[in-house]
Amino acid sequence: MAEVVCLGEALIDMVAQQKGVKIQEAKGFSPAPGGAPANVAAGVAKLGVRSAFLGKVGNDPFGYLLRDTLMANGVDVGGMRFDDTARTALAFVSLTAEGVPEFIFYRNPSADMLYEPGDVDTHRVRRARIFHFGSISLLDEPVRSATLYALQIAREAGAVISYDPNMRPALWRSEDEGREQMETGLRYADVVKLNETELHFLTDVRTPEVGVTHLFTRFPQLVLIAVTLGEKGCYYATPLHSGAVAGIPVEVVETVGCGDAFVAAMLVQLRKRARGRDAIRNLSDTDLQRTFQYANAAGALTATRPGAIPALPTDAEVAKLLERL
Repeated sequence: MAEVVCLGEALIDMVAQQKGVKIQEAKGFSPAPGGAPANVAAGVAKLGVRSAFLGKVGNDPFGYLLRDTLMANGVDVGGMRFDDTARTALAFVSLTAEGVPEFIFYRNPSADMLYEPGDVDTHRVRRARIFHFGSISLLDEPVRSATLYALQIAREAGAVISYDPNMRPALWRSEDEGREQMETGLRYADVVKLNETELHFLTDVRTPEVGVTHLFTRFPQLVLIAVTLGEKGCYYATPLHSGAVAGIPVEVVETVGCGDAFVAAMLVQLRKRARGRDAIRNLSDTDLQRTFQYANAAGALTATRPGAIPALPTDAEVAKLLERL
């Protein structure tokens, strides 16, 4: 059974074929399987740890493309569900000249939003050692109730809870609602990964050290917080240790999926170095440095090629990059 179970959205990124144009200016788009939790599941599997994806897609060609792509990358898809009444979500993506994405979502409703408590594969959740989810599945019903149900099962079974509070204002009815749902996930999490924008939005602080301290105070059950800093690397903290790991210079093609690659690599390293939330809390600074060097390398490699899931690296590729540092 899978050691890392990821629950949430799987969707198709329709990526503009030209860089540096607005979505309405693009002459064509290429479909790329994506969705943050699906990307993490694929990233974990490509790095050599058994993973599973739980979520719902449409009973349509894009839904089967997502299933087949995840299977091809070693992900257990036995817990995926297919909906006859709604289509697989689409996200049209344009890239700046630097490869930074901008999104417009088509999901009103999409199949992932209709994932409900009865769809949850409780057997896979109970067997997970790490359970990962994101904030998008907290925005709508019934997927919010399904996510909270799965979280309850995972917690009772002793899994480490990993959370990515993806900030997607285009999906929010209001800024206050978006903040509320991002914070809902933080109440369940043991491990959290944020970027600088998300940290500032949640804490009104731009300095990682201060913002992370604020999160530990508000959500005292957290045992590890990682803040990605783009090309500058990342900052990390547990209740006992904190530090930074420099970024790895690469030639950037696009940044789609880099954060998901970072999360996948972080979870693989945590599974290797710590069994359970108390062990993560007590990790040495040496273990934390090595964990986030590995995660930075995975994110950097992903930036060097197009497409979220195809760009995610293998363990051998990460090891080769680290050997050159």
